[in-house]
Amino acid sequence: MFTLLIVIIVLAFIFDYINGFHDAANSIATIVSTKVLTPFQAVVWAAFFNFAAFFISKYIFKEFGIGNTVAKWVNGEFITLEVILAGIIAAIIWNLVTWWFGIPSSSSHTLMGGFVGAALAHAGGFSGGGLDVINYAKVIPTFLFIFFAPLIGMVIAFIITILIVHLCKRSNPYKAENWFKRLQLLSSAAFSLGHGGNDAQKVMGIIGAAMIYYEGTQGNQMDFNQFVSQYSWVPFTSFLAMGLGTMSGGWKIVKTMGTRITKVTPLEGVAAETAGAITLFLTEHFKIPVSTTHTITGAIIGVGATKRLSAVRWGVTVNLLWAWIMTIPVSAVLAAIIYYFLKLFI
Repeated sequence: MFTLLIVIIVLAFIFDYINGFHDAANSIATIVSTKVLTPFQAVVWAAFFNFAAFFISKYIFKEFGIGNTVAKWVNGEFITLEVILAGIIAAIIWNLVTWWFGIPSSSSHTLMGGFVGAALAHAGGFSGGGLDVINYAKVIPTFLFIFFAPLIGMVIAFIITILIVHLCKRSNPYKAENWFKRLQLLSSAAFSLGHGGNDAQKVMGIIGAAMIYYEGTQGNQMDFNQFVSQYSWVPFTSFLAMGLGTMSGGWKIVKTMGTRITKVTPLEGVAAETAGAITLFLTEHFKIPVSTTHTITGAIIGVGATKRLSAVRWGVTVNLLWAWIMTIPVSAVLAAIIYYFLKLFI
């Protein structure tokens, strides 16, 4: 059983690393498309603030609330190491598939679909008492924010853009653009802090669920906060793996996010990234895991809509929405298949 736990921890950090390069586009797409930074400079900038988010969560929020939420998506009696392993493998596969095809899907919902799908398979499906598997108090807010996070990002970005345009309408266009290029460094850093604080904690939650289960089999009962205190290297390493993954980039998704949804100027980049950062910090405060992909996409759409609705390439946006909706069920089915396969050997 200890060997299985080690495999889960290693795979979880691999998922965290993949999540970093899969979601690198979220942090750097606008700053690259506006040519404020080169792609290499942008990933180093984003990676640094992804990791720095560890200190924000630990010393400002003083907790890892999103990790706690993720650890409790599934009710404790249905969590086993095999369930967690199947969920992580499914999440890694779906993340790699969507990265390969340049689809900015949600790593959060991939992980949730995998975790819940494997737990349902373990319980024998809904007909086998599977209705009790899901911790609805934790899962329902996460599910609803598939739709709320991009909407919040879109509305905030729309308002910020209108305010900036109104305040700067008499400014010298050349000077204003130079100022917004500088400000985009700050807004991009803020978004990367929000990204790290949100996404790195999801892996923490999965590792926490595995280690709490393992400790329970050894007669040591602990809750999530005790896990964080006793295994303080897990949060630190989760944020570090996220940062390293971001440095690896994700250029196909950068193209989709930075150019295909709508054309973005430095002013609009500041508005989109600021709106995304505000949304991510709000959801971290309320301990709701959200998709940074969904959030920044909504913000970019909100910025584009201030010019005219036709400035947004709605065909691309609709395709993204379908990818988002399909992520949870596809990951769940994949995890269930992997769980049944694992049970043949474990």
